[in-house]
Amino acid sequence: MPFQKIGAERLDAVVNVRLTASEKARLKEDADLAGLGVSELVRRRYFGRPVVANADAVMLKELRRVAGLLKHIHNDSGGVYSRETAQALVALKDYFKKLRHDR
Repeated sequence: MPFQKIGAERLDAVVNVRLTASEKARLKEDADLAGLGVSELVRRRYFGRPVVANADAVMLKELRRVAGLLKHIHNDSGGVYSRETAQALVALKDYFKKLRHDR
C-alpha cells in the first residue's frame, strides 16, 4: 500500500503507540465522527489543526439555514419582529463562534 502525500511530503514514517482497548475504541469513534482516519485525526490534534465532527458540520449548515429564514421573516414582516429576530441571530452568532473555538 503506497503512503499518501500531505503537501510536498510523503507520509512514510510510522509511530506505534500502546493504548487500552477502550482508548483505541474512543479514538476510532472520534475519527469516525470527524470522517477521518485515526492517523489523520491524531496528526490534526497533535499539530493543532482543526477537527470538525461531521455532526458539527451538519449542525452549522442547518443553523445557517435557520439564520436565513430569520432574515426572511424580518424582511417580510417589515421588522415587526425585529427584537426577537435580532436576539435569535445574536444567539446563532454566539453559537457559531463557540463551535469554531471548540475545534
